[in-house]
Amino acid sequence: MSNARVTAPPFKMSFLLPQYWPVWIGVGVLYSISWLPYRLQIFIGRGISFLLKIFGKKRVAVAKRNLELCFPEKTEEQRAEILAKNIEYAGMAVLESSMGWWWPDWRVKRHGQIEGYEHVQAILDKGKGVFGLAIHNMNLELGCRIAGLKNPSVAFYRKHNNALMEYMQYHGRARSNKYMIHKRNAKGLVKALNQKEVCFYLPDQDYGRHFSEFVPFFAVEEVASTKGTILFSKNSNSEMVFIVSLRTKDGYKVKFVPGLNNFPSGDDKQDITRINQKIEELVSIAPEQYLWMHKRFKTRPHEDDPSLYD
Repeated sequence: MSNARVTAPPFKMSFLLPQYWPVWIGVGVLYSISWLPYRLQIFIGRGISFLLKIFGKKRVAVAKRNLELCFPEKTEEQRAEILAKNIEYAGMAVLESSMGWWWPDWRVKRHGQIEGYEHVQAILDKGKGVFGLAIHNMNLELGCRIAGLKNPSVAFYRKHNNALMEYMQYHGRARSNKYMIHKRNAKGLVKALNQKEVCFYLPDQDYGRHFSEFVPFFAVEEVASTKGTILFSKNSNSEMVFIVSLRTKDGYKVKFVPGLNNFPSGDDKQDITRINQKIEELVSIAPEQYLWMHKRFKTRPHEDDPSLYD
């Protein structure tokens, strides 16, 4: 196996020890729920969102603050409406992960559809890799599974701290995709792109001050935004597409959108600004489905700048 890949974790007999029993119970519950009718799972997801309001108050507060920062032009009532729907989608996201990991292919195909794949195919027909920039909508786990059934893909990967959850997570995400690359293995992703793979990369997280440009994101003027998009585009034989995974009244849709022209241009700040503007456009399709519970604005331009979350 190429050293660019994360090695698939094997099953260990130690997973049967008492220390892992709580994980087994949680996994067993989620696996059992995944076999229930989809409409019943939506009902259960609403129940999880109710519990999230009680036991996940810190995350809800982060989402509320992010919406205040990003949409100051909206009224408090409008932001509250987005937040309420966002919590509902967050509750369902727990079950959507189990759908992505354990649903059989026929069920994924029944509830999932793909739009805009011709943009991916056009790049592959040129003999190039596809640099897919995905945004953090909360149903992304299931979205990656849907996309993988059309064209098995490669993605950056962060290992889980719990060994049993790592086993479940890796094999769940590998159900319809090729392999994973450790999130710090930049050379591995460049190699996959040069091998004409379809690769997923998520540029809309706070990766810290190192190798970032501080550019606008919605109404926040200076946001730590990764320059990884420039690195991978510049050093690989690939072209870019954007990817957004959406929950609709008919199920789930993975939408591929054309990438940016003249990228990179040589002006890093302008290039990353253009990336963020495109992410904003995709978030705005369904803002209630975006991962607002992540501290996107944790890293400030200067170390002594006050936190936006205090």
